[in-house]
Amino acid sequence: MRPDAWHRTEDLDRFLARAGDFLRSRPALHTVLLTVTEGLRTGGPGRYGDEPPVFGMLERDGTVRAAYFRTPPFQLYVTALTPEEAVVLAAHLADVGGPLPGAGGERETVAALAAAWQARTGAEFVLRHRQRLYRLGELTVPEPVPAGRARIADVADRGQLVRWYREFVAEVDHPANGAEAWADARLAYGGVTFWEAPDGTPVSMAGVTPKVAGQVRVAPVYTPPHLRGRGYAGAATTEVSRAARDAGADEVLLFTDLANPTSNGLYQRIGYRPVADFAVYDFQGGRESQGGQDSQGPRAPRDRQGQSSS
Repeated sequence: MRPDAWHRTEDLDRFLARAGDFLRSRPALHTVLLTVTEGLRTGGPGRYGDEPPVFGMLERDGTVRAAYFRTPPFQLYVTALTPEEAVVLAAHLADVGGPLPGAGGERETVAALAAAWQARTGAEFVLRHRQRLYRLGELTVPEPVPAGRARIADVADRGQLVRWYREFVAEVDHPANGAEAWADARLAYGGVTFWEAPDGTPVSMAGVTPKVAGQVRVAPVYTPPHLRGRGYAGAATTEVSRAARDAGADEVLLFTDLANPTSNGLYQRIGYRPVADFAVYDFQGGRESQGGQDSQGPRAPRDRQGQSSS
């Protein structure tokens, strides 16, 4: 075995057995991998799409140094890499073959990977999203608190959750497949909180991922456009954040779109503090890679994030 090599597999159990300690070593920075793999473990390989997910691990002297996953039709998602490791990953992905629609991860890592992928295949790359990961510090209730109350969504709210999830992913330009499965998964553990108007009408929602490695992530937060600017999202986020901390989460996290100064300002007023910047790139065109097979697993089709996700 080479001292520094990527290994690819479609076997989630094998991936977690080899990379689980690495993922849990930095639960905040690895929140997306932790929550997506938990969703696949509990919901099955079709949780995020019809094609099987694929995973990769960078091992150095028998120790996992980095990891990636892809759940088609989403982009590749990768943990932090050095520029040199990004070049090695681009070569690995080209050797395995198949199209690569894009990549997400920490800002410097995916910028280096996009450049390495272009050098390898001739593909153009376009920055799609700039994101910031926040961690909850001291929770502060934003004033004024809008009239109404918080309520955990239940099975009677399934249709509402499906509609709002589809509207949310359309706004953030993600495929809307799996809305029903997403709603069912969240309902199974009380993973969505509504803010209701005084008459009982839901006006905003804030979701939270299951606790994995001590961390949870608030996602998604959605208010219909005609109800925005009234403090509903802040109220829902505050309540779901408080509940997560009361339930024993060591870290309560969330991502924001850096193109949206309103949400970034809101979450900081609630008590969230920056951790790191992330980005998502789309890859376009380029030479088709040659295909082939990784020494540790079969060739697999394409990928995901998110993220916001899961």
